Amino acid sequence: MKKLLLAALPFAAIAFLALRPVADPLAIGSTIPEKETKMKDISGKEVSFKQAFRENGLLVMFSCNTCPVVHKYESRTVESCKKALDSKVGVILLNSNEAYREKGDSYDDMKEYAGKMGYAWNYVVDQGSTMADAFGATRTPEVFLFDKNGKLVYHGAIDDNPNGGGDVTRKHLAIAIDELAAGKEVSTKKTKSVGCTIKRI
Repeated sequence: MKKLLLAALPFAAIAFLALRPVADPLAIGSTIPEKETKMKDISGKEVSFKQAFRENGLLVMFSCNTCPVVHKYESRTVESCKKALDSKVGVILLNSNEAYREKGDSYDDMKEYAGKMGYAWNYVVDQGSTMADAFGATRTPEVFLFDKNGKLVYHGAIDDNPNGGGDVTRKHLAIAIDELAAGKEVSTKKTKSVGCTIKRI
């Protein structure tokens, strides 16, 4: 009996780690956490949120290569990132799937995927899911939009239809970017992000 209990301990530890609690997501009005911490970008350079920041703010998106919901959002992700840059909002996508580095979310996989998608913005490795923990992020895709003062003004989904772009009735992120760029208060500050769970270790 004792041997069986000892043999079960490693599996219990793994299960405990998999279920480790995630902090609550950043509250609206919060500042960018870990702003100066450098992360490895697909360009080979190290980049921080501070460096990615632009005149009107910063779009932070937790994403990956492997999630089926991310795949359904591919064209809308590209559209959203281009819109942000056109609106003088910096863009940085993070891959926090630490447990999937050998299952399609490695650094080399990220470079290949970004090339296929035509990413012209930062796509970085979130080592150890550190930033996902700091933001309280749990899904892919999940977005955090910060204004020119570095304050969180929108958190949630890209739009209201994770199943496809054809039936979208409200483009949450696009509207928030337009309002932010116009100097207006973001009208809808929080929505529910629907997607795959971030694969932490």
